Amino acid sequence: MAPPIRILGLDPGLRKTGWGVVVSEGSKLSFVACGCVESDGTLSLGERLRQLHEGISRVIATWTPDEVAVEETFVNRDPQSALKLGQARGIAVVVPALAGLDVAEYAANLVKKTVVGVGHADKKQVQMMIRVLLPKAETKSADAADALAVAICHAQHRGMRTLVAQMRVSA
Repeated sequence: MAPPIRILGLDPGLRKTGWGVVVSEGSKLSFVACGCVESDGTLSLGERLRQLHEGISRVIATWTPDEVAVEETFVNRDPQSALKLGQARGIAVVVPALAGLDVAEYAANLVKKTVVGVGHADKKQVQMMIRVLLPKAETKSADAADALAVAICHAQHRGMRTLVAQMRVSA
């Protein structure tokens, strides 16, 4: 059997970036921790991004993940909001990369389909399935639950990603 892999899932947001850590050992998943990194909305964009950078760095230092998975940005109708979310997402991708960790990215619909079985599930359905799949998880926010869903999605899909990467190397 493959060794246990500690996975950090990130659900990026400028106000709150959810994070969740699980251990994947074969087909078994175990809850480790979850929470949110928050930025102060009264500060400048640069200061808020710095807060996210420092917070995600602390999560990585504390929970020492082996791999990281980040939810891809859902683009909404407001271009300003989409740009700010994109910048927060950039922080969520670059901080683990700077720590030398592999970063996988997953579309929100794939995360929901993997965890709930429906690509357009709502947040309550995701939270319910997190309680089923990780009974010891105590998610205090929807952002933390979403981050755990991203980690679960990665645990389910990482084997295929590894196989595809190996095929590319040998080709």
